[in-house]
Amino acid sequence: MSTNNVHVLSADQQVARIFEWRRGFNAMHLIDLGVRLGLFQALAETPDASADAIAERLGLHAPYVATWCITAYSLGLVESEKTGRLRLAPHIDTILANAGHPRYLGSYVRLGTEFATEDFRGCVAAFRTGDTVPYQGRSEDFTETVTGSTQGLHVVTARKILPELPGVKALMDAGGAILDVGCGTGNFLLQLAKAFPGGRCVGVDIDPVGIAVAKRRIAAADLGDRVAAIEGPIASVQPATFDIVVMVEVLHEIEPAVRPRVVSECAQALRPGGWLVIVDETYPSTLEQARQPEYQFPLQTGFEELLWGNVVPTREEQEQLLREAGFTGPVDRSLLGEGFTLLTTRLPDQHLQT
Repeated sequence: MSTNNVHVLSADQQVARIFEWRRGFNAMHLIDLGVRLGLFQALAETPDASADAIAERLGLHAPYVATWCITAYSLGLVESEKTGRLRLAPHIDTILANAGHPRYLGSYVRLGTEFATEDFRGCVAAFRTGDTVPYQGRSEDFTETVTGSTQGLHVVTARKILPELPGVKALMDAGGAILDVGCGTGNFLLQLAKAFPGGRCVGVDIDPVGIAVAKRRIAAADLGDRVAAIEGPIASVQPATFDIVVMVEVLHEIEPAVRPRVVSECAQALRPGGWLVIVDETYPSTLEQARQPEYQFPLQTGFEELLWGNVVPTREEQEQLLREAGFTGPVDRSLLGEGFTLLTTRLPDQHLQT
């Protein structure tokens, strides 16, 4: 049965959907426990171990570990070819047991189970008042978890997206400069430094917590001669001194009223002909688009980050920001991963600096 070509679900089907979503809630907490307690790591290091052996190795309560293991098996996270012997399902080792891998999602899961859960508890009051708890100024633990959740995007952008843009690799090999806007704790800065060992990498961020971590990381990597993290707005850097400006999961975190100035400052930081690269998310422009697959992840971000004060921009809003800032040439747009938007464009060769 349908109305306006939309399939109408039965009551039983609606109930089943809610039970499935509830199961997903438990699955996220099971994964989070597995990461925090080292269960995924232990299974990665000792395949074909029993639940009792894992519990003994980690000093955990064996009946609880046994329940975790059979539940993880039911979810397809763990496999068993021999009775009582367990191993991780294919690819779960890199996704949940290797924090350095680009596909690692342990931090993203924790962002939901800990920090988003805490924010949701505050939403009942916030819905009545409109109050927000901005991203900036939260704990270092929060900032590091956000960084970990975007690590894969950082790696892909630094190692694949940027080097494949026309002229970028040659520019950076010749001593070019790249500006990371919203650099946070400096993870992406260090990825850029590895990808472009001949270039200069600078990050700016208004969050003092993230900048403090970034400076420590740069010092620890002994990269202070060509990598820097600056606390402040983009206007803190000299105009027309960068060949590439990058924003990874930053645009939607900027207040809508401030975005025109920020994107304009990106243009001012670039040399004529320079690249602007944005990896972000695109909100649906219409109610009909809200059920299209490419908008599912941005919609969840918009809801999860309500209390942060974040507003995910639509395609029209993104393109207006670029035009008004002076990016009047073609804008290449593509989907990345689970629902991220990649935008690349260049300043005109004769862009006027003001």
